[in-house]
Amino acid sequence: MKLARVREASGEAFWAQVDAAAQHVRRVRAPFDVWAPALAQYGEAALDLDGALRPLVALQLCPPVHPGARVFGVGLNYLTHLTRLGRKEPPPHTIAYIKPSSALVAPGGEIQYPAVTGQLDYEVELVAVVARPLAGEPQASACLLGYTVGNDISARDAGKLLGSLDLFTQKALDRTAPVGPWITTLDEFGGAGQPRVTISLRVNGEERQSDTTDHMIFPLDELLNYVDARIELQPGDLIFTGSTCGVGLEDGRFLQPGDTVEAEIEGIGVLRNTIGAKRVLASARRAGRLGIAG
Repeated sequence: MKLARVREASGEAFWAQVDAAAQHVRRVRAPFDVWAPALAQYGEAALDLDGALRPLVALQLCPPVHPGARVFGVGLNYLTHLTRLGRKEPPPHTIAYIKPSSALVAPGGEIQYPAVTGQLDYEVELVAVVARPLAGEPQASACLLGYTVGNDISARDAGKLLGSLDLFTQKALDRTAPVGPWITTLDEFGGAGQPRVTISLRVNGEERQSDTTDHMIFPLDELLNYVDARIELQPGDLIFTGSTCGVGLEDGRFLQPGDTVEAEIEGIGVLRNTIGAKRVLASARRAGRLGIAG
């Protein structure tokens, strides 16, 4: 099944079960912390669905993230991506980082082009959504609610003035992490274990990225355990699982204001966003103090 977080014209946001074909939703009445851990065992009954059908077109899709949930990302997870950037061997382990909630962008929303970068890049990623804590579970992926689509927009020139990596600037910028359009539940991927789906990304209709999740260096269970060993995962948390080759850093074709970006994952759908106008700072002197390369 597909589950979305939607907002009414009044401003109220809530979780809903989505019928993508019929383009309508039914409101989930159960509290998130009740239905999310119970969904795998009780199915639709755990949601306590409202009987009324609401047209999807009358609602605004929000990032499918419950308020208070954390957003994590991992990197170095597709060898083709690394080899095209000059690395010949897989790393001994992944790296991870945290995205603030202010980085999130809704499906159909505008991605901010921050003033701190001139190299805004795209990265389609399968995003895992946690349903319950991993503690005591021998297979970490059994604790997932399901998966959604993410676009891990990155400032590739971050840290240029320092000559070193600056993950804070590269990965945590406001309004640069589109997620959605909804969550497809774990059962539609065959349950726990490594999901096997195609991922792709288009810029203005041109395909730039295409791969399958079979090619991850570190399988999903390992990624979840890596993060959980450092920060205990809780219901609602999201984990971006890494991106494949074809990014702008490889050939210098970075995103530009006005571009339309479509990230697509088999079994979930298409996450479509546009790039906003580039923000500017008051002076070059201020830019240098803020670590912005000219």
